[in-house]
Amino acid sequence: MEKSLLKSSSIVTVMTLLSRIFGLVRDFFIARYFGANGLSDAFLVAFRIPNFFRRLFAEGAFSQAFIPILAESKANKSEAEVQLVINHIGTKLFTVLILITVVAVLLAPIVIFLFAWGFYFKPDTTQFYLASDMLRITFPYLLLISLTALSGAILNTYDNFSVPAFTPVLLNISLILSAVFLSRYMATPIMALAWGVLVGGFAQLFFQIPFLIKIKRLPKLQFGHHEVLKTLKKRLIPALFGVSVSQINLLIDTMIASTLIAGSVSWLYYSDRLLELPLALIGIALATVALAKLSHYYAKNDTKEFTSTINKALLYALLLGLPSCVGLVMLSEELIVTLFQYQEFDSYAAKQSSLSLKAYGAGLIVFIAVKILAPVFLSRGDTRTPVKAGIVAMVSNIFLNIILAYYYGHVGLAAATSISALLNAAFLYYYLRKQSIFRLNNEFFKMLFKVIFASIIMALYVYFTSTNIDNYLQSAALERIIMISKTILISVLIYFSSLYLMGIRINKI
Repeated sequence: MEKSLLKSSSIVTVMTLLSRIFGLVRDFFIARYFGANGLSDAFLVAFRIPNFFRRLFAEGAFSQAFIPILAESKANKSEAEVQLVINHIGTKLFTVLILITVVAVLLAPIVIFLFAWGFYFKPDTTQFYLASDMLRITFPYLLLISLTALSGAILNTYDNFSVPAFTPVLLNISLILSAVFLSRYMATPIMALAWGVLVGGFAQLFFQIPFLIKIKRLPKLQFGHHEVLKTLKKRLIPALFGVSVSQINLLIDTMIASTLIAGSVSWLYYSDRLLELPLALIGIALATVALAKLSHYYAKNDTKEFTSTINKALLYALLLGLPSCVGLVMLSEELIVTLFQYQEFDSYAAKQSSLSLKAYGAGLIVFIAVKILAPVFLSRGDTRTPVKAGIVAMVSNIFLNIILAYYYGHVGLAAATSISALLNAAFLYYYLRKQSIFRLNNEFFKMLFKVIFASIIMALYVYFTSTNIDNYLQSAALERIIMISKTILISVLIYFSSLYLMGIRINKI
């Protein structure tokens, strides 16, 4: 029997939560051992560049374009033809990525200059050359993680959501071990993190292979022409831009941050990492499952279930996203201090990171909305419409970055990203209505009123009872964890109790 949206999303959410917990542990050790400074900025740029392309070639545009094609083949073609589609697309992806990887490794200093030119123009060029050396090690991760994403997309299409969602845990484990143990044996300790990225890439790819063999869908090299490659290209090229606008904006943030004071890239990174936790648990989990299901319903021409899936995804996003948004803004400094302010990561770094977290956190609900709305078009084979919305978002982000960074530094960059995401979500919804695909109904607006009311009650509790930040600064790690956990747990209970009293039953949505 086909799994429901809630059940499938819950599986992805649980596995993603596990991954994100390990991710926070990873960032705790990176912050503790290496702090937030010029050297950590160099690593984060060397890691962010392949990660940017990963979002394009992996779980971003590629997966969004590939899953509908595979779903259509699975629904309407023979087993042999489905395997042929996987083989041809997998071979083309592998070939393109090999070429890109070789060029990037050979021209690493040029790539770093293009993506973080601020490093090159600083009086001390150590940061620039360190980033270049680390990029030669980290960039092959792109090839490995993209093939991992191809595997994950196949598994998702066959209703296996747990394995792809768990896989990132292996990268986090690799980086933790590298920071704690390998760094002791490196002449430049932070270089250990670059090797941790590469090892983590291999671990993630090899982990998924047995599951592909089990469903007899392991990709094999298949050179030559196939009609499906033309379809993929037609959908992929605009999707490279449309789906990945948030990543392009984040990269632009990094470029400009490289021209600001040392530590700016790291401050943005740590605040973005905390934003990514609820974004992954809510937005990415819902979007991953929704895309596979929307593609299936569209291939079957089931309009009723297609519309119902969009509506349910947005309702779950609202229920979970708005209180998370409030929590990130109100508890930003407490979260940063609890998770990262130890040893090399000082109070100044924590304060600066918390300020950008407020700016990112304010936009969480629209980041989630973009994750859900863009796949609606992609499931229908329409990659052009998200581009139209994305152009507005990216151009506005560039102008806002220049203006706000001048006055507010790295906090202005985070605020610009949130504002541009709002514009992106607004335009996506506008096109959904214009094309008569979907429009919000009265049920949604009734839910919106109740969620806002419950969030206000929760916010009042946090405002009047939250522990003074000085108590966090004077406490040990365990005491900080207990204090923040108590605040979060009671807030969650208050929020969901308020919803329950207003008649909302999540399992009946």
